[in-house]
Amino acid sequence: MSLRMPANLANERKVHSGTYCPPNRNYLNVRDYQVSFMENQASDPESESDRRNVAKPSAKAEGARPQENGHEAARQGADAADDLLSQALTPSPSPAARPSQGAIDPHAIWQQLLGEFALENQPGQLDAWIQASQVLHYEDGHFIVALPNAYYLDWAQNRLRPRIKRKLSVIMKRGSIDVTFRVVAPSPERAESAVQAAPLYEVPAEKTTPAPAPATVVRPVKGGRDAAHLMGPVNSKYTFDSFVVGKHNRMAVAAADQIARTPGERFNPLFVYGGSGLGKTHLLNAIANRLAEHGYRVLYCSAEQFTNDLVHAIRDRSTDAFRAKYRAIDVLLIDDVQFIVGKESTQEELFHTFNDLHAAGKQLVLTSDCPPRELPSLEDRLRSRFEGGLLTDIVIPDFETRVAILQTKLERQSLNVPYDVLMVIADRIKSNVRELEGALNNVWLYAQTHAAPLTAALADSILGALGPRRTPCTPPRTIEHVAEYFGLAVADLTGRRRTADIARARQIAMYLLREENGLSLPSIGEYLGGRDHSTVSHGVDKIAGDIQSDEVLRQAVVKLRERLYLP
Repeated sequence: MSLRMPANLANERKVHSGTYCPPNRNYLNVRDYQVSFMENQASDPESESDRRNVAKPSAKAEGARPQENGHEAARQGADAADDLLSQALTPSPSPAARPSQGAIDPHAIWQQLLGEFALENQPGQLDAWIQASQVLHYEDGHFIVALPNAYYLDWAQNRLRPRIKRKLSVIMKRGSIDVTFRVVAPSPERAESAVQAAPLYEVPAEKTTPAPAPATVVRPVKGGRDAAHLMGPVNSKYTFDSFVVGKHNRMAVAAADQIARTPGERFNPLFVYGGSGLGKTHLLNAIANRLAEHGYRVLYCSAEQFTNDLVHAIRDRSTDAFRAKYRAIDVLLIDDVQFIVGKESTQEELFHTFNDLHAAGKQLVLTSDCPPRELPSLEDRLRSRFEGGLLTDIVIPDFETRVAILQTKLERQSLNVPYDVLMVIADRIKSNVRELEGALNNVWLYAQTHAAPLTAALADSILGALGPRRTPCTPPRTIEHVAEYFGLAVADLTGRRRTADIARARQIAMYLLREENGLSLPSIGEYLGGRDHSTVSHGVDKIAGDIQSDEVLRQAVVKLRERLYLP
């Protein structure tokens, strides 16, 4: 549950039976916290006794620390925190009924706590968390603290909460202290100042003039767009209009289109994965082009470019300029993010960049050749963030979509190629879109240079010279692949057991034997334990129908189809 306290509540009244804490001013680092706290203490006569009392924790207070059970305690306190906030927003019958909180200043106590954390930890370790936290409400030993997003909340809840409760218990000399964290969206001022936060690679003090940032390719944009809104090697020809949509990429295109209309509101981050040459880069460029037309500040780069810029920034001691480049934007698009694997410094900086942009409501879109869980040596904190928005894949297009892709390419280049030639190319080239377009170029250029009529026979001979026709594995091997994919034995598919998982896998085997191996219905029945051709026909039709609407089934069939053609 996330509640936003009205900004003017503190000016109108004290909340019912508690102390409402209006947002305090922002601090850029822990030193500002410590200096501010000491100034407040020096100017506040009521806090003099408090400073004497909390200078050194007593043995009695130390022994009164409650036993912590982080997750369970957090769950038990959640309902109570919700009640406190509800009461805080409910008008009291009369001011006289409100009990006094004495001289307790929750802000001052929280600042003292943060100062102790700053002294115990290395500089930079908790700066971001300290800057983000604010006391939202306090009542009878129960603090409700606001944090800007779920990432900070997870960190505080799982790693810091027991220490916070122990320290507050000593500071306040109370045996019972509770702390609950709530997500409250940051104000624009906090989001603006977050760009200046420096979690990594602080510039030495003697460096007064930072070196210029690494060069950014800024393409001229058409349609009256401001070139400053679009940074990176964006191809203006890659748009949504030139992107061919099919069953293999429909979900990814729908998500990208939504982001291009309302960035940062849904599907943040968007993580698109799939093999090489299937349109991931085209989709990123389409997003960049549309958002730039609407005035958004967009940065498109590859993971390699991100790493190179970071290396240059560290070498030239221009990390402030690096962060300004990658954080003072509305949308960040990173292609081929799999190349950050094994690069610890790059992952560290990308982690902080991700947090900064996400906390400010900025959009992130990333692509990779595999899903985050399959990226080796990727830090868990990055993996969880990549999976926190929307994961979608782009797979090999089917025959009809491959023909449509070829037709679209012909229209863009104003070429004339017979339809039967396109069908031959689409039938022979199944791996990816780049190879498909390359095959079309080869066939067309050969016909032009040799002054030969462009026929299906000529296309078949040219493609045969470029490489042998891909053929699927044998029918028994197809059945083995299906059994292995679903964790079953071949005997399960050829036997008489009819549990739901076995029956589904058997139907998929029937479908692949029909579509890829080209077997007749009776032949398929023989390979699968002597089943009747009507049973096989029902299984093939069942998968062919379900694959249109079942995304999980479609992905399974696509991955199995790829295995059938492996050497």
